[in-house]
Amino acid sequence: MPITAAQAQRAHAWARSAAAIGTGALTLSALAAPVIYAAVPELKDLAELSVEQLGNITVTSVARREQRLSDAPAAIYVISNDDIRRSGATTLPEALRLAPNLQVARADANQYAITARGFNNVLANKLLVIIDGRTVYSPLFSGVFWEAQQVMLEDVERIEVISGPGATLWGANAVNGVINVITKSASETQGALLAAGAGNRETASSLRWGGKLGERGHYRIYGTLLDLDNSKLSNGNNVVDASQRGQLGFRADWLLPNQSLTLQGDAYRNDIEQPGGTRELAGANLLARWSRTWGSDSSLYVQLYYDRVERRQPGAIDEKLDTWDIEAQHGFRLAGRHKIIWGAGYRYRYDDLRNLGPAVAFVPASRELHRSHVFAHDEIALTDKLDLTLGLKFEHNNYTQWEVLPNARLSWRFAHDRLLWSALSRAVRAPSRVDRELFIPAAPPFAFAGGSGFDSEVAKVFEVGYRAQPGPGWSYSVTLFHHDFDRLRTLEPTPAGIVVGNRMQGRLDGVSAWGSYLVNPSWRLTAGFTRMWQRLELEPGSASFGGTAAVANDPEFSWQIGTSFNLSPRHELDLRIRRVGTLPNGPVPAYTAVDARFGWKLTRELEISLSVQNLLDPGHPEWGGPLTRAEIERAAFLKLLWRL
Repeated sequence: MPITAAQAQRAHAWARSAAAIGTGALTLSALAAPVIYAAVPELKDLAELSVEQLGNITVTSVARREQRLSDAPAAIYVISNDDIRRSGATTLPEALRLAPNLQVARADANQYAITARGFNNVLANKLLVIIDGRTVYSPLFSGVFWEAQQVMLEDVERIEVISGPGATLWGANAVNGVINVITKSASETQGALLAAGAGNRETASSLRWGGKLGERGHYRIYGTLLDLDNSKLSNGNNVVDASQRGQLGFRADWLLPNQSLTLQGDAYRNDIEQPGGTRELAGANLLARWSRTWGSDSSLYVQLYYDRVERRQPGAIDEKLDTWDIEAQHGFRLAGRHKIIWGAGYRYRYDDLRNLGPAVAFVPASRELHRSHVFAHDEIALTDKLDLTLGLKFEHNNYTQWEVLPNARLSWRFAHDRLLWSALSRAVRAPSRVDRELFIPAAPPFAFAGGSGFDSEVAKVFEVGYRAQPGPGWSYSVTLFHHDFDRLRTLEPTPAGIVVGNRMQGRLDGVSAWGSYLVNPSWRLTAGFTRMWQRLELEPGSASFGGTAAVANDPEFSWQIGTSFNLSPRHELDLRIRRVGTLPNGPVPAYTAVDARFGWKLTRELEISLSVQNLLDPGHPEWGGPLTRAEIERAAFLKLLWRL
């Protein structure tokens, strides 16, 4: 079959991306000494772990250092590699449904609304997402384009999900939560892996190969392809949102006594159908990370990455975003009672936009964005059972200059299997280009104008949590939270059009809980729920367009129950029931979804599985207005997984 011009152009773009990342990798490899990183033990099948082993799972997102999950004073949930495998998820957003402290709503074949503790939207802007140390939010709107975030799920070690602010350690925009995706070291992904599957809504394949680099190093290279069909409206018509996605990448790790070095990178291209043309997304990134330890009391960590993002949306924008980021962190123990971590970082972004039509414009079209920070974090052992953590970050950005982000946490381990903790935090959502520089239409008179004085949104948060392992077969965590919000974004009508302002405030109260019960070594039950009460109000004199409903579309409650059962050493059965309450905007009715998976290990190397989403429901909406929203249909997916 002859190759079309569009196919040739797409192949040429792929070749350029692959060549760029390969050249960068070789350059960094030549300059770097073969040193660093301690390998993290692989998380085993959670259905086979004891409660004590579950408590000893290591996390890094709460204190920017390794600590046991059972000792972490935060509302943190860990999704393991085996959780992802047994869920049947084929994309990162679908894997995030496993976290009961997240709100995940699918808007169409590609777009998702994902947040923690409210303010959900497909352009949600109060959740910080990190993939292997690389922050992936867009400076256009301070949120995440989920359709551009591809990860080979078979190589994910764990996903740490924090609900609640993490600004002191992770910076502005970590207002309501942090998602930290951590992939396996190259030494844990040796040999070959092939994953291929097809279903009534999608086809997917992944290929990875890992090998050794001398006596101290290991590497892996991988590639993934994903094709998604059009989603459908309730009347059966196509939404026109089918997509074809591809990604390739590598990772290399070197280990020496007390030192480690990691080099990794990815390149991707996505073509998403939409009325009026194809939305094209492409990009590449390259990261280097070095660390060194001196005994058990002192460590140094340095990370540098470059990230290139290209986004062309017909009738809207053509964007090229270049990001350079460097960060250093030093940890040490002082006077026996203080575990101190301090560090600094700088991020430079050049956002080059070409406005493609008269309807929407960013002014100025191109912008240099600078962000720098310095922080300190001190864990103080007041007694053998009582710890106080104090943290402070100063962060500078183009729009509001310096932001102050403090945090205090108190944790009391009054028994070896029980932890009571509380936290006070201040977090901000710094202005984005949409807030300050978006104009509709491109020339005056404007119907919509960014607010030149738009300030950071502010959250002051109080949390109290309890985590326990009261018996040999079960564990649970409960968190109560209260958020006070100020200077929330409003859309103020003026004689010159709608202007972005800061004239809303509000409160959010809630409770989240989850637990795990090991019935026997082959059968585990899990459950989780979140309940929230949100009250928003406009300042006197404000007449914000859309009122308070414009900034949040959240269910009052959600819950899920799951079971993982090893029917035999070769057969697995997994079931998960999710219930999500009504979304007020739309409105979107409440729904219950049942997901199921059956896995069969034919040999030690070969496994097949059948996953079905919405087993008992032909389809339901999760987001949007009644006339334009997509139905999330029942989907079956047959997968082959081969390891060598």
